[in-house]
Amino acid sequence: MKMKNLLLSFLVTLMMVVPSIAAANKTGVAAEHAHKAQQGVEYKEKSVTELFKSFYKTTGLSAILNPKPGVKAADGKEMTLFAQSAGRVIMFIVCFVLLYLAVAKGFEPLLLLPIGFGGLLANIPIANLAGEHGMLGIIYNMGIANEFFPLLIFMGVGAMTDFGPLLANPKTALLGGAAQFGIFGSLVAAAALAQAGIFDFTMKQASAISIIGGADGPTSIFIATELAPELLGAIAVAAYSYMALVPVIQPPIMKALTTEEERKIKMVTTRQASKLEKMLFPLIVLVLTILVLPDATPLIGALCFGNFAKETGVVDRLSDTMQNALINIVTIFLGLGVGSKLASDKFLVAETLGIMMIGLAAFAVGTAAGVLMAKVMNRFSKEPINPLIGAAGVSAVPMAARVASKVGQEYNKSNILLMHAMGPNVAGVIGSAVAAGVLLSIFK
Repeated sequence: MKMKNLLLSFLVTLMMVVPSIAAANKTGVAAEHAHKAQQGVEYKEKSVTELFKSFYKTTGLSAILNPKPGVKAADGKEMTLFAQSAGRVIMFIVCFVLLYLAVAKGFEPLLLLPIGFGGLLANIPIANLAGEHGMLGIIYNMGIANEFFPLLIFMGVGAMTDFGPLLANPKTALLGGAAQFGIFGSLVAAAALAQAGIFDFTMKQASAISIIGGADGPTSIFIATELAPELLGAIAVAAYSYMALVPVIQPPIMKALTTEEERKIKMVTTRQASKLEKMLFPLIVLVLTILVLPDATPLIGALCFGNFAKETGVVDRLSDTMQNALINIVTIFLGLGVGSKLASDKFLVAETLGIMMIGLAAFAVGTAAGVLMAKVMNRFSKEPINPLIGAAGVSAVPMAARVASKVGQEYNKSNILLMHAMGPNVAGVIGSAVAAGVLLSIFK
């Protein structure tokens, strides 16, 4: 009975609507005839075939198969015919690879998935979603162009970070500092390649690329937005790709630079940091940053605020929001905004290959520097130090620390290095932010 009533209601509504549509259509056609007649142009009815041809010209398929000169990109510059056609197809494939890595392989899915999807949207022809008034353009301008989203991410990272292992064993901060050698080493390498004419990088662009060596996505985006926004897409993809590949890239380097005896070293349990120490630490770090390197205070300040809110224990709701809801929302926008820079005309250039190569070298050098520093410290330390924890000096928290612990357990199943590796790991977060401040201060 109910179905009959619904069907009857639908038929009645249809009978009322169809005449209205027909009348409106008739009025529209009459108006178009009158307009044509007023201009002295004879109106000609289009056949069904011609209507389909007109529709085809408005499709993305037509735009890709039939590129035209004069088509503008999101930044207002003219796109090449290659960027409009084959370039878009290549970028679709690149974005699908990013989605595959995120979904099937679990490589940094929280960022690679929105970045990959944002890249798909950015390469859709005609819609211009990455333009100033497009969805992606609005997202980019409201939080990435002004460097706001990376700061919010750092705030959430601070709320999730426990500096206890670092405070319990302060000397491990040296390992976090040593790992930043990859940043400055790759800066020199990028400048040398530019000087040799292999790649056309300015010093600002080389500095933005070098931060990839810290394996810190938000910091890479922060620096790229400030120094080389035209390279943002490639830098962000490289940074997060290498972060995701930490379990693949780091172990061979760690094993090549250590002996089997060194990998078996068991580290003694350190003391527990007190609540007061944990509360004072972010304040002390912030004050030192203000006095010595003010350019790093945006990143360090956001990190310290999030950590201080967590450690005080009096604003659990705010801390929980920063750790969960806020950082999740910002991650969505950050990923889509970065994806807007994966347009074919920006990404498919020779410099992108250079960025991927230099970024990989920077990450490898940073890992190696941390391991070598740990080997040196082990020789002069009263308490044994397993060199594997030096690889955690890059700021991929907590993945790098987990990798160090996993490699250690391969050679000694009773060897638990996770908490020891967290010391240099969280030191690396501060180290990459300080390195970013140094680079920013150079170009003031």
